[in-house]
Amino acid sequence: MSKGAFTTGEYINRVKEVGFTEEEIKNRIDEIFQTLFYGNEDERLYHESGDDMAWFEDTGNQDARTEGMSYAMMMCVQTDHHKEFDRLWKWARTYMYLTSGPEKGYFAWSCQPDGRHNAEGAAPDGEEFFAMSLFFASHRWGDGEGVFNYSKEARDLLHNCIHKGSGDLEGKPMWNNENHLILFVSGSPFTDPSYHLPHFYELFSRWAYEEDREFFEIAAKESRKYLQRTADKDTGLYPEYGNFDGSGVREVSFSDIRRDTYYSDAYRTIMNIALDSVWFGSTPWAIEEGKKLQSFFCGRGSNYEHEVYDCSGNAVRNPLEPMHPVAMIATNAAATLLTGDTKEGKDCLRKFLNTSLRTGKRRYYDNCLYFFAYLALSGNYRIYT
Repeated sequence: MSKGAFTTGEYINRVKEVGFTEEEIKNRIDEIFQTLFYGNEDERLYHESGDDMAWFEDTGNQDARTEGMSYAMMMCVQTDHHKEFDRLWKWARTYMYLTSGPEKGYFAWSCQPDGRHNAEGAAPDGEEFFAMSLFFASHRWGDGEGVFNYSKEARDLLHNCIHKGSGDLEGKPMWNNENHLILFVSGSPFTDPSYHLPHFYELFSRWAYEEDREFFEIAAKESRKYLQRTADKDTGLYPEYGNFDGSGVREVSFSDIRRDTYYSDAYRTIMNIALDSVWFGSTPWAIEEGKKLQSFFCGRGSNYEHEVYDCSGNAVRNPLEPMHPVAMIATNAAATLLTGDTKEGKDCLRKFLNTSLRTGKRRYYDNCLYFFAYLALSGNYRIYT
């Protein structure tokens, strides 16, 4: 296993390797941020609310989600936008934070623009991104008072996520306490491969409350094992939702879309594996996984992003067509952090760099993953200690 940036302080910069200057990269990052946060009505996702709050819109569903709010906070801390970070966090803490019931201490996963809840339940991917962005904010800008005591807020949230249902904490945990795998929702009997962020858990194991650190140390190891047993052995593709044994979850009660296919959530799994390798060191398996996935897509032709695939690589007809082609292009390019200068890696990176941010109704998810991919590929998705 190679050493990662946590040890060396050095980040891979594939964008520079193909000829872009540091100034060009910085300008592109600034341009993406300005588009997503302050662009025109067909571009921006960030909306200020009152004097000191803001929300981040899922334009496809016209709501604010913990996924998007926590993603936006990570974008802000990575690009040193303190004011916007605090606005987003205060909105989330004011409107999304649940103060009663079995989900107390979590965040309502979907809210209307005025803060009213569309749901009273929480989604673990939002919680883990909230916690990580808060720790980075604490280390980059320092803790403040009240809800702006970032590190305390992160530790309290993580403590709830693994201890609910024990002691005096009502409710269900967001990680399975027996196998240490993150759940699709609290108490769920299955997981979502794209929720698995072992690189986050490595840091949680250092920065959470002392009594919680061992849990996250184990969670990092178990998530890496889970990602290995869940990827298709030939294509490298992941199901959108997965059972603990690594098989896909085909049907769920709340949707008529097949969830054992390589569909929206699943795209980001390879980017998580790539970032884990950048931060904490690559393994032969991770490199091979990146090569399998990129080889599969390079063999599909130039418009591969317009199909839904089962994990064996067959094009299948879901009730919905692929909703997020730009997200697929972006995350496939992120795998170049693993594969380097292979032909397929270069092809995926070139395709991404020649792809524009998406406009229109469905731009939210695509452009979030686009920004994260660009940050990672340019060496600017960093650990702050």
